[in-house]
Amino acid sequence: MDIQTWTYIIVGITFALYIAIAIRSRAGSTKDFYVAGVGVPPLANGMATAADWMSAASFISMAGLIAFMGYDGAVFLMGWTGGYVLLALLLAPYLRKFGKFTVPDFIGDRYYSDVARTVAVICAVIVSFTYVAGQMRGVGVVFARFLEVPINTGVYIGMAIVFFYAVLGGMKGITYTQVAQYCVLIFAYMVPAIFISLQLTGNPLPQLGFGAEVNDGSGTYLLDKLDNLHEELGFAAYTSGSKAMIDVFAITFALMVGTAGLPHVIVRFFTVPRVKDARISAGWALVFIAILYTTAPAIAAFARTNMINTVSNVEYKNVPDWFTNWESTGLITFDDKNGDERIQYVADAAKNELTIDNDIMVLANPEIARLPNWVIALVAAGGLAAALSTAAGLLLVISTSISHDLIKKQIKPDITEKQELMWARIGAGFAVIVAGYFGINPPGFVAATVALAFGLAASSFFPAIILGIFDKRMNRQGAISGMVVGILLMLFYMIKFKLGGFGGGTADDWWMGISPEGFGTIAMIVNLVVALVVSRITPKPPEYVRVVVEDIRHPKRLD
Repeated sequence: MDIQTWTYIIVGITFALYIAIAIRSRAGSTKDFYVAGVGVPPLANGMATAADWMSAASFISMAGLIAFMGYDGAVFLMGWTGGYVLLALLLAPYLRKFGKFTVPDFIGDRYYSDVARTVAVICAVIVSFTYVAGQMRGVGVVFARFLEVPINTGVYIGMAIVFFYAVLGGMKGITYTQVAQYCVLIFAYMVPAIFISLQLTGNPLPQLGFGAEVNDGSGTYLLDKLDNLHEELGFAAYTSGSKAMIDVFAITFALMVGTAGLPHVIVRFFTVPRVKDARISAGWALVFIAILYTTAPAIAAFARTNMINTVSNVEYKNVPDWFTNWESTGLITFDDKNGDERIQYVADAAKNELTIDNDIMVLANPEIARLPNWVIALVAAGGLAAALSTAAGLLLVISTSISHDLIKKQIKPDITEKQELMWARIGAGFAVIVAGYFGINPPGFVAATVALAFGLAASSFFPAIILGIFDKRMNRQGAISGMVVGILLMLFYMIKFKLGGFGGGTADDWWMGISPEGFGTIAMIVNLVVALVVSRITPKPPEYVRVVVEDIRHPKRLD
């Protein structure tokens, strides 16, 4: 069977599975809708957390970034992995003990202020919409290639699927759907990685094949071969770094603290029965995440090597099928500048004739390696699982922020549970529509868009949460001031240098040489300083708040 037929079969089966789970796990109460009835076992929650967190950026875009950036792309790997450890150790158990439905709920109660709650809702919506834009874009890229429809049509299909199981099932439906999605995405990620590792190095473990000798009898290590290929084409060696160290540090740290402040990941730890279960599920999630994250550098190196070998200096009429297939999507373009009908793929921008979208490398990888059609279709299903699982979690954050934190907690406290559930579903539907718009008009490729969301989370939520747990003196004035200043500063920098607003600017104009993806670190530090200073010159929080903080932060009292 051809790739498209296999894709229809495999994607159709997985979508039917997701919808069946959503129907079976339909939310019947607000507790089901918001936190899955607080009854998810740690193992299942760990798997769902991994699927929620490993988005299209992790599955589709991260290895693509590393493939093109080489050593410099490792900042995404380090930042996202380190951030999850930070979240698991510093935040998850304490937030679970606090026992609220959402991050704005925690901030509103901890800082005894509806203003703080409203600011947190606004921050959650901004972070979530920025993040979900990358997911919907990833869905569009997958559909564009494998179902041969325009990217925008692919986004519409993804919207319809997410709308169904997010609106119907809430957190309960999403949780068990994400368990299935994790199984699909990790299988889809590992199968081609194992096949290609065997092809190139003879080693079935991609993590070991990454550092092994290529099996062409030359005795050359894979990374040495890739360095040589790069240098022949005028690129810097694959294993060398070119980013300024301050930007490397800033991006890595922004991704770390941004991960620890992501509302859709934090809420997963509210779904388990006990604080102890939050710790256990965090451990399981880290294991499940590590499987993909230790494989990503290998996939990047495999894809980069095969891509250069199959298209560089090849006559255009003899390009392999994978090139023609992806060229039809517009994500690969060939501009024959010298008229010799050969593809010149070189570092010199004036002479380079090939443009490749970073986001296609993982999806195109099995085609480049000439793997069976069913493997190629499986990767498409995995990419969709990764994008849809995270999109659903983000949409739930938006809907609960609207229904619970705005309507129930502030605008109409006497609302019935049935009415609150109705508003939650209306909020989810509205969020799907806006997410689709941003998926069609994203501010960048998937990983870059997602990196901006991490910067926004770092600049807004992380200081408020960490100080809310560990600083008894932190009051509402400090938290509100810090969040407002932090997210406004990050938004200004992002709009100016990423979207061309406020007069725009180039990389030469970056403050202290820090890119928009790394500026979340600076905005987070400003948030932290403002919060601490303001809290020290304004009245202390009420005594009951200090008692609550004392209670949640002592490990001996966690259970």
